[in-house]
Amino acid sequence: MKDVLKCSGELVTVNGHKIHVYRSGSQDAPAILLMSGHCTIAPVYDFKVLYEKLLPDLRVIVVEKFGYGYSDLYQSPCDIDTIVSVQRQALAALGETGPYILAPHSMSGLEAIRWKQTFPDEVSAIVGIDMATPISFSCWTEEQVKKTVRLMKVLRRLRLGSLLSSVSGLSLTEEEMRQHKLLKRRNAFNPCCIDEAREALNNSRTVSNAGSIECPTLLFSSNGEGQEKDWIEYQKEFASCMGAKLIFCDCGHYIHHFKSDEMSKEIIGFIREIQAGL
Repeated sequence: MKDVLKCSGELVTVNGHKIHVYRSGSQDAPAILLMSGHCTIAPVYDFKVLYEKLLPDLRVIVVEKFGYGYSDLYQSPCDIDTIVSVQRQALAALGETGPYILAPHSMSGLEAIRWKQTFPDEVSAIVGIDMATPISFSCWTEEQVKKTVRLMKVLRRLRLGSLLSSVSGLSLTEEEMRQHKLLKRRNAFNPCCIDEAREALNNSRTVSNAGSIECPTLLFSSNGEGQEKDWIEYQKEFASCMGAKLIFCDCGHYIHHFKSDEMSKEIIGFIREIQAGL
């Protein structure tokens, strides 16, 4: 029997195309929205090792943007406001209203900051998972963006999805591993992700020009390997701006793959403090 894609969450229609949303946990628990990094094949599986440890203390939500996971490979505009809007529409279609604890990994940090800038009442806190900020893009140039786009197109053509982060050993069942393999064939370096890369610098400028935000913030930082040379300094600078607790982890960029036990305890404690008004 031929393998077919079978999503674990719900499909909703946004702009005439399907978006996959995974939800788990009590309606009465604080809602944490896990936001994936750029080019993550299937956020619903990528985050599983972390979110299964956040339950039942938190209500977990994962929105897979166009080009990610089980969502359609639809080339929606990739300006930052449209990216945020698509996620909000997907949540609204399911009756979700927030406020949310936004937990962005990597480049989706820009989306979380922009969400707070434009819809402040919908964001109660931010938990950064080695998140990018406008500071992270301070040394980028237009030429670097073009090189990144060219490289992604080559990797797509050569079907080198194996270069992306692995999910082996991340609490996935055999069926989930099969599903992830199918999604990797379909999603690796797809046109939606290429369009996001093309707009990254512009989106960073949009967020930067809109000014600072204020909300309770917890940040996890990697050891910086494979990131910009001043990555750790950028994390420190953003933490200082936010008055945030910054936790350094001696591991790579996909921190939640390596430190889910420690992270889950810190996140749950952080949210409890917020609820207690401390």
